[in-house]
Amino acid sequence: MAKEGPNWDGLLKWSLSHSDGTNSSRNLSEEDRKWFMEAMQAQTVDVIQRMKEITLVMKTPEEVLESQGVSPQDLEDMLDELQEHVESIDMANDLHSIGGLVPLIDYLKNSHANIRAKAAEVVSTIVQNNPRSQQMVMEANGLEPLLSNFTSDPDVVSRTKALGAISSLIRHNKPGVAAFRLANGYAGLRDALSSENVRFQRKALNLIPYLLHENQSDCGVVTELGFPRIMMHLASSEDAEVREAALRCLLDLARDKSEKPNSSSSEEDDRLKQILQERIKGISEMSAEDLGAAREERQLVDSLWNTCLNEPSPLREQGLLFLPGEDAPPPDVASQHFQPSLRAVAANRNPDTKPKSEKKEPPLLLGPGPSAS
Repeated sequence: MAKEGPNWDGLLKWSLSHSDGTNSSRNLSEEDRKWFMEAMQAQTVDVIQRMKEITLVMKTPEEVLESQGVSPQDLEDMLDELQEHVESIDMANDLHSIGGLVPLIDYLKNSHANIRAKAAEVVSTIVQNNPRSQQMVMEANGLEPLLSNFTSDPDVVSRTKALGAISSLIRHNKPGVAAFRLANGYAGLRDALSSENVRFQRKALNLIPYLLHENQSDCGVVTELGFPRIMMHLASSEDAEVREAALRCLLDLARDKSEKPNSSSSEEDDRLKQILQERIKGISEMSAEDLGAAREERQLVDSLWNTCLNEPSPLREQGLLFLPGEDAPPPDVASQHFQPSLRAVAANRNPDTKPKSEKKEPPLLLGPGPSAS
């Protein structure tokens, strides 16, 4: 349902035909000017008006749309267009004022899984790094259908998209985090980790460290729910991102345990040591190219080994922790050619510091100097 794109080819040909590359500007005939303005206006989209039109469609009952020949694919395309519009924070915030946020949230309950998934994507775009829209979605009870889809939707893609939207909604949003915890969100995360879908696993693993950072006491909660056992299994995943994220979560939990004496069993320690030994063996068998790509994994394995076993990992002994050139910072080339920006200088200036009694250099003046008298 999105409108056709601009006729860029026609405008480009027109522009080239009216410029020979030598003059910075030239006078246009009235006919050319009229053609150009009509061409540009024809391609100008009133975003607010389009969002109002999309809102009207979202408010229309599903059976009415079907009777008018509107297919689920048409609605997906419409949501694609809406997502492009709300990538602008201003447009995202305006969606509620024109009445479009509540119908969008209602689409999370649509009978078509693809539409539920796409609606969650749009919600995620609206609330990402946007406290105002986060608050509006919370006030519109948008978290409730997202949680429902995340935990019980029969379609794993819809569940994954709902989790992505939840992650965007509750980050830097304390009421959102509290609501997620009260809704037994950790149980949903455990199910996501236990699924066979890699993307679903990644979404869960990326959210868990944030939640534990916000509430360190939750380390005990996830341990009671059996997260460490599942994460040990995922630390051997064929997917590199899943492996790294699982190791990162295990490291967070291990550091929390290290601050609490007698909080771990020897059986757990033995199992973790076995997992780490398997990872070290896998790392040692990697090609040079794969070793370079697994830099973070190597460092995570070493840190986890050191935290849990209180000794250097075999990666250090084998010379696999830091490859040649990795342990040295990259050469500073940019500072030799560029001065720091004025904004950076101003940010670093301490207004409370009294100026030192040093000889000041005369200010650098831009523009022509004074003429000699």
